[in-house]
Amino acid sequence: MSRVLEGPVTAALGLGGNIGDVAGAMRAVLAMLDQRDDTEVTAVSSLYRTPPWGLTEQPDFLNCAALMTTRLSADDLLAACLDAEKALKRDRAGATRWGPRPIDIDVLTYGDETIGTETLIVPHPRMTDRGFVLLPLAEIAPDILVDGRSIAEWAAKIDATGIERIGEAEWWLSSY
Repeated sequence: MSRVLEGPVTAALGLGGNIGDVAGAMRAVLAMLDQRDDTEVTAVSSLYRTPPWGLTEQPDFLNCAALMTTRLSADDLLAACLDAEKALKRDRAGATRWGPRPIDIDVLTYGDETIGTETLIVPHPRMTDRGFVLLPLAEIAPDILVDGRSIAEWAAKIDATGIERIGEAEWWLSSY
C-alpha cells in the first residue's frame, strides 16, 4: 500500500525509449501519472532525439524530462513509474542493459533529498554525465541543485554531440 505524504514534493523524471511509438508511450506515462490523485505533472520538456548511450548499435532515442508534485514517497513514485512501464509492455527482467526499449522512466530527483537504497538512488547516480538527461531537464528546471551545481551548470559542461531538440514542450498534451 502506498504511503501518502502530508505535503507535496517536487520530483523530476527522465523518460525515454527507442522502440515503437516512443512519444506516444511517454505521453501515456505522463497522463497515467497526471491522472492520479496524489501526483500532478507540472512541466514537461520538449522532445530530444539522442544517440544511443552505452550500447551504441541501436536506433536513436527520444527523451524528455518532466517535473511533478507528488504526495507519494520516493519509493512509491518509483513503483508508480514501474507500473506505468509494465502497462506499456516494458519487460525489465529480459532487457539488455542500455539496450533498446519502448519506454524507460527514471526518478532523477525527489525534492532536495538524497536517497540510497537497493531499489532507488536519488539524485540519479549518472544523470550529471548524460546529455540526454541534462538538456531536457535544464529546459524545465535549470535551478535544481545536484552535487552543489545547478542543472544549468551541469548541462553547460556536457558533451551534447548528436542531441537534437525536436518539437515544443506542449507535445505531451496533444491527445491527452
